[in-house]
Amino acid sequence: MKPDSQPRSLSAVLDSFDARWSPRIVTRVNDYDVRVAKAEGEHVWHVHEDTDEFFLVTEGELRIALREDGAEREVVLPAGSVFTVPRGTWHRPSAPTGASLLLLEPTGTSSVGDAHDPVPEHVDATTGHHLEA
Repeated sequence: MKPDSQPRSLSAVLDSFDARWSPRIVTRVNDYDVRVAKAEGEHVWHVHEDTDEFFLVTEGELRIALREDGAEREVVLPAGSVFTVPRGTWHRPSAPTGASLLLLEPTGTSSVGDAHDPVPEHVDATTGHHLEA
């Protein structure tokens, strides 16, 4: 996929689908996909062994549970917040009241990482869906 030569409205992209936890690839920056997703409820515990995972909350609130140093903690991200989950960190995003997200990940990165708990039906385990031009 080549980068788009025209601007794209993130709100229009988010309005174009209803699926939760099913990222859409908006554009590409070098070898990274810029993805948007709608989130509601819980994702799945997973880990990306070789890459960090960047989150920008554009609407709502996202919570990310993290397993670090033998303990669990949770970060809360209101709209406008960013957070990077370090590579090799088990994490589980959730959005009890719903959220819209922008994600930055290397092209081909699965939304459920390299290892994960069983994937529930409401979580898309692909590498993201390309938008039509």
